Amino acid sequence: MQGSTSRRCGCRDPQTGKQLGQGCPKLTQRRHGKWGWRQEIPADEGGKRRTLRRTGFDSATAAQAELDKVRELLKIADADDADGQQQIAEMLVKAIAEGQPLPDSDEVKRKFRTGLSLTQEMTVGEWLDQWLAGLRIRKSGIARYEVDVRCHLKPHLGHHKLSRLRISHISAMFAKIDEANEETLAANAVRRQVDERRREAWARKAGRVEQLAVVAEMRSLPPFKRPTGLATQHRIKATLRTALNDAIAEQPIIFNPAAHVDLDPAKPPKPLVWTPERVQQWQESGEKPSPVMVWTPELTGEFLDSISGHRLYALFHLIALRGLRRGEVCGLRLVDVHLDGRYITVAKQLVQDGWEVEESAPKTDSSSADVALDVATAEAMRVYLARRGTEKREWGEAWLESGRFFTREGGEWLHPGLLSEEFERLVQRSGLPPVRLHDLRHGAATIALAAGTDMKVIQTMLRHSQLSVTADTYTSVLPQVSFDAAEAAAGLVPRGRRNTSGLTSGTQ
Repeated sequence: MQGSTSRRCGCRDPQTGKQLGQGCPKLTQRRHGKWGWRQEIPADEGGKRRTLRRTGFDSATAAQAELDKVRELLKIADADDADGQQQIAEMLVKAIAEGQPLPDSDEVKRKFRTGLSLTQEMTVGEWLDQWLAGLRIRKSGIARYEVDVRCHLKPHLGHHKLSRLRISHISAMFAKIDEANEETLAANAVRRQVDERRREAWARKAGRVEQLAVVAEMRSLPPFKRPTGLATQHRIKATLRTALNDAIAEQPIIFNPAAHVDLDPAKPPKPLVWTPERVQQWQESGEKPSPVMVWTPELTGEFLDSISGHRLYALFHLIALRGLRRGEVCGLRLVDVHLDGRYITVAKQLVQDGWEVEESAPKTDSSSADVALDVATAEAMRVYLARRGTEKREWGEAWLESGRFFTREGGEWLHPGLLSEEFERLVQRSGLPPVRLHDLRHGAATIALAAGTDMKVIQTMLRHSQLSVTADTYTSVLPQVSFDAAEAAAGLVPRGRRNTSGLTSGTQ
């Protein structure tokens, strides 16, 4: 197809007012006028011939370079591929009409080969919606992804073209999240101050006018909000990285910028043991030293004694001594319990999707395994099983046989969320320092360690795929274990007779 470059200017004939075009005598001057190109493209669907033009280049070289790029793009579709030639032509018409740069030839070739649209550029937000709709994973996993997409990824990155997303765009998102965190912390501090004044006013029985004024001030403030912590930011990055990896697999893009964004390492909260000093600090301030707190064996025993008559005593006993997860005890089936052999099989779990509950496979492949039971735990489960049988007879035809070992009074599934709420009520009623239900799992590992259990055996009990997970995350060394280890190490070093100065006799 024919094409050429030329130089024109905007000069007009003073008498007629018409543009002189290439007839302008000043075009002999090197810097007068602008260069442009013209190129015939495939005829439209009605058979009408079309010519593309673009001007405004400072040199013939620049105009020729873009014309060469147009010709390169036109060659992507074979001469006998009429439909392909129309796609390329429409793409060029759109770019010229909108004043956009010509698309990259390699990118167009990739899209053309994979059947993607050449004229419609997918945004990051559109891809994330499409990606979420196509996921075939557990509902709870999709729900987690949806939160990251709705709250962070689409508001910050959704408007960018998918193929134009860069590392700098993602880094800017996290910078804005950090800025929002600072604003959130400042707003939370103000709300705490006002709330403290409100409590103080109530404590001293201030007048009605003062109380109403403090309440009005509280209502005028933004609600308390949790900042987006580093662990959450890593989760957001992981969600984006996964979505973009899937985009690479489907070939809308060939590079994943999320894989190259640097964030500070996310350190999970360290489990701390409720020592007497920490208990006293909590009693005085009401604040937990760490989000993850672990009872000592003595505190665990106090809690179990305080709930010994509770209907689900055996369930809490099982978690506290053998470290099952919440969803695993809720999903434990009758066929998975072998009390004569003193073991259970973790084969199913109940998980929340919002407030709905669904059955699923355990968390990981290594989570599906047998768990040995001690005599006391097996006996507690026998007592519960007898009680469950009595309840079933009392309910008669109204009993709903779910096949689960631990159930509600009428045989229905135990709701994981309701179980956590019941545990919190029991802890508050006991007067013990607070722990979460999942912290009983941490405690089971810690108690086993204090009993001298080998770390590999603890890994098997918790059903972790790697020993490092057990050692680094789920064991807090109890104070007495640390002291015993220190004394044992010191006892291995032979020493002569020592005086109070630490110098052996005869030393000057």
